[in-house]
Amino acid sequence: MSDNWIVQNLNSALQTWSDKLAEIWTLLTQSPENFKGGAIWSVMTNINGGLKAIGYGLLVLFFAAGLVKTCGSFTDMKKPEHVVKAFIRFALAQGAVMSGMELLTAIFSIVQGIVTNIMSHSGMAGGTVTELPSEIVDKIEAVGMLESIPLWIVTLLGSLLITVLSFVMILTVYGRMFKLYMYTAIAPIPLATFAGEPTQSVGKNFIRSYAGVCLEGAIIALACIIFSVFASSPPAIGDTSLSAVTIVWNYVGELVFNLLVLVGAVKASDRIVKEIMGL
Repeated sequence: MSDNWIVQNLNSALQTWSDKLAEIWTLLTQSPENFKGGAIWSVMTNINGGLKAIGYGLLVLFFAAGLVKTCGSFTDMKKPEHVVKAFIRFALAQGAVMSGMELLTAIFSIVQGIVTNIMSHSGMAGGTVTELPSEIVDKIEAVGMLESIPLWIVTLLGSLLITVLSFVMILTVYGRMFKLYMYTAIAPIPLATFAGEPTQSVGKNFIRSYAGVCLEGAIIALACIIFSVFASSPPAIGDTSLSAVTIVWNYVGELVFNLLVLVGAVKASDRIVKEIMGL
């Protein structure tokens, strides 16, 4: 382990990146019920339960509005097929509001099985620690005091970029988890729209959108796997006869480019899911 400040600073930034990559791997295998010990899930469950009363009220409202719009006159409601169809729709909508948590949990479990399957078949572990090559370490340690000043600047810029990209990536993954909680809490309201034929599209869009958020985990996992293979070889050091500043700049530049590719893929996971699933 080198005691050079420049080497330690770069290795610290790389360690932060590796830690965030490993944290993403862990988050993708966690369910909302187990995230942060389940405290957030407990609060969202209570909110969901409280909104069910409003959901039942909206259920009747949407049902009545649907009857008015779909039946031209009271005579239409006397037809058995209309009555049966309306009753089945109301019963299914009531079941959706009552068992909304179970429905969302089932969708998440199905998609989580896809994510787990992708990760297990990739044969990759959850992030490995990246360190500076020994050639660069030797080159940095051989630099004098005055010559190290521009090297400090390059190192600070590179470390800052790597650290910022690490947090941008992990924030995107945490954002997905937050969206799952929001969908769970508000579920009774959009699910109540199934009671009326004119409003049922809202409920369908809600289910599709929730499934899309769940599928973002699969896209993020694929992005991490592709990146791991893409960046399996460390950035080329190039000509060792170049100055230490040039070598470090070239190394950090290529490394940052690789990280930008992954961050871009992770941040675009929601758009990719919408394009794939036609959401």
